[in-house]
Amino acid sequence: MFSLNGKTALVTGGTRGIGRAIVLELAAAGADVAFTYARSAEAAEEIKKQVEAIGQKALAYQADAADAARADEVITDIVKEWAHLDILVNNAGITKDTLIMRMSESQWDDVITTNLKSVFNYSKSSVRPFMKARAGSIINISSVVGLSGNAGQTNYAASKAGIIGFSKSLAKELASRNIRVNTIAPGYITTEMTGQLSDKVMDAIKASIPMGKAGDVKDIAAGVIFLASDASRYITGETIRIDGGMAM
Repeated sequence: MFSLNGKTALVTGGTRGIGRAIVLELAAAGADVAFTYARSAEAAEEIKKQVEAIGQKALAYQADAADAARADEVITDIVKEWAHLDILVNNAGITKDTLIMRMSESQWDDVITTNLKSVFNYSKSSVRPFMKARAGSIINISSVVGLSGNAGQTNYAASKAGIIGFSKSLAKELASRNIRVNTIAPGYITTEMTGQLSDKVMDAIKASIPMGKAGDVKDIAAGVIFLASDASRYITGETIRIDGGMAM
């Protein structure tokens, strides 16, 4: 039911943490996977090899997620190489956390541009091939912070809340063409970045989660596989929290 055999997918920000897990799980489910990355060509090449070792095709593109022209180039090249695009996962994102009284204009602009404008860029560029095929699944990675807010993250929360509103609006625009748009809102997920936190901070975070533990990147990837597959063919405009109950 969750097979993606014959499908092609694009994941933005696909070399680290959640993005990397999504790329590999899409491939394991049978999809050929393209992904973008910001800087590390070495990491991109390694993930490309991992996808190919699974038995699927892979394409890697260095791209600034906020660059609209580059988004067009990436989508155009994928369609040229593979003839179609079936799944888009907008995952690219950054944080620049600080209290608003200390937040610079560039810290605000950088987060909004990378996290929110990138979703616009790649969604808009993918709409043409999706409409031509009269099918497609767009999955946008938001955050529970976009639902509940968090001190010191006004820029990040605004960007992630914006993704939710954007997704609902786009879902209404595209539903008649059999193109679905959904959002995943991860809670606290263990990644390379969170591994730097102290035990005291980790204990406080876990205490705020009803399930009493942090999530794994594969938990988010599993949600993506569901929303990319035919098992969710009648779901659009939805926001699915994967957070252990954190934002109930």
